[in-house]
Amino acid sequence: MTPQTRIIRRARAEDMPICADILNAWIDATDWMPRMHPPEDVQRHYRDFVFKNRDTFVSDGPVLGYVSLDADNYVTALYASVPGQGVGQRLLAHAKSLRPSLRLWTFVANRDARRFYEREGFVETDRTDGDNEEKLPDVLYQWSRA
Repeated sequence: MTPQTRIIRRARAEDMPICADILNAWIDATDWMPRMHPPEDVQRHYRDFVFKNRDTFVSDGPVLGYVSLDADNYVTALYASVPGQGVGQRLLAHAKSLRPSLRLWTFVANRDARRFYEREGFVETDRTDGDNEEKLPDVLYQWSRA
């Protein structure tokens, strides 16, 4: 099954370590991203909070990415272990199919993500100088179904 033909399904408890590992790998591979929490704390946060309080969906078999949505229509996480293979696009399309509008924050330094979201119809609506845990400037994007 190629990344483009994978189905998207609701995440299960056994997916949690994989999702946390995808995020941890991204943090470790991103030179401008500070590591705020050790990997085991990220795992614990995903187990105790994200998977209990967010609608999380994964690419099925094996998990190559995930998207998490909160009750206020924020995309709180969208990560793919293999960028550029369409996994993120499929996950985001699934999120769009579930909600009439979406918002998300991404870091100014994350140029690839910003280009991706803009290609996917998101519009910048706000910026901060680093009003977040990482103290990095970020951008708020919004998308609404036409």
